[in-house]
Amino acid sequence: MPVLTDNMTSQSIGGTNYGFSAARIDDLGASEYTLGVIVLDVSGSTGHMRPAMEGALKAIVEACRKNPRADNMMLRVVKFADQVQEVHGFKPLPDCSDSDYDGCLGGSGLTALFDACYTSIKSCTQYAQQLTDKDFDVNAAVFVVTDGGNNRGAATERMVKEALGEAVSSEALESMVSVLVGLNAGGQLDQLLQAVKTNCGFTQYVSIADATATQIAKLGDFISRSVSSQSQALGTGGRSQSLAF
Repeated sequence: MPVLTDNMTSQSIGGTNYGFSAARIDDLGASEYTLGVIVLDVSGSTGHMRPAMEGALKAIVEACRKNPRADNMMLRVVKFADQVQEVHGFKPLPDCSDSDYDGCLGGSGLTALFDACYTSIKSCTQYAQQLTDKDFDVNAAVFVVTDGGNNRGAATERMVKEALGEAVSSEALESMVSVLVGLNAGGQLDQLLQAVKTNCGFTQYVSIADATATQIAKLGDFISRSVSSQSQALGTGGRSQSLAF
């Protein structure tokens, strides 16, 4: 369900039981925005990694807040296990705070990976269209972090591919970067997620073979650099180049 504050609106995602929240467009102060979406697996097998992931979220916000283009970034954070849940909706980066992420990654169950991918991508395109209709320039960067393949939910791989295709080809977004990240992704899981990346059309796949606290912190740095790079590309007509992990 969307997480609402007084300056946010709630929206449904067509064809699903999910929705999202977003800053009221009339309250926005800039003329262009990069929409960053971070999607985190909180299924049962990620329990021991959650303190590090929570710390990485705080580090991402801190790093992006220091960027000269911080006022031109919005962030949405999503978690998923059996269901997809919003930690917070699209809001300007300066309005994000460390306290938003204290204890935010509770969860358990199976892995609704495709539901999480599909609804997160659709939320970007839908909100971007509303911004574009109001003469904002918009691009996006979506990061999906998982330690397993899809085994729950209604969305399919084809639906994710179509959602990414729509995001890339629509006039709502100047460009989109989409990154799939595999945690503890060795052997068969690596092969499975590589196939998901290819079949769905993600821009990049990042494999983290040993998801230690150090590696998850490194992932946080990678995400903050990627969002910043995509923001710098806004107005060029193209997306940022893929960064090395």
